[in-house]
Amino acid sequence: MTDLTDPDAITASVRYWVETVVVGLNLCPFAGRELLQERIRFVVTPAATEAELLASLQAELELLDTNPAIETTLLIHPRVLQDFADYNQFLEAADDLLRATGVEGIYQLASFHPQYQFAETAADDVENYTNRSPYPMLHLLREQSLERSIANYPDTDRIPLRNMARMKRLGIARLKQLLRACFEVIDKNESK
Repeated sequence: MTDLTDPDAITASVRYWVETVVVGLNLCPFAGRELLQERIRFVVTPAATEAELLASLQAELELLDTNPAIETTLLIHPRVLQDFADYNQFLEAADDLLRATGVEGIYQLASFHPQYQFAETAADDVENYTNRSPYPMLHLLREQSLERSIANYPDTDRIPLRNMARMKRLGIARLKQLLRACFEVIDKNESK
């Protein structure tokens, strides 16, 4: 398991997840281009409390405002909100921050967590793996860019259904293996 005090190892683990799961399984048809163009910012926050995480979120929103070269940010928070129920409840506070700072409609948040669970599903249902990640994180998206991508992609409303079908074809054992590999690749690199 990756050392929670090593942001480089955490970033490498999440980047591997984006490359092999998000892009590799085509869960997000828009992510590959941004990854290739190095327009995804991977940032590990040292936040250990929800208040500190909100401050990190606000700082990232401000950075996106001043740096159009960054298309999207993955705000990785390995030291806070390890429990999915707490994380899910926190999302309301994060959305409140977007409204309070006047950036709702400019940015939106997508959520990823190692224990992600959609409403009306069991914890071990395979479709939850579309949003399971090595660490808890908030994905900050530019709405205008997202709208442009959606307008140029056929059947975007079918993406979630295709992803769930893909997860079912892969099966729970393979999906767990893909997530474990995010940590194993780092361990292999450290042992060289």
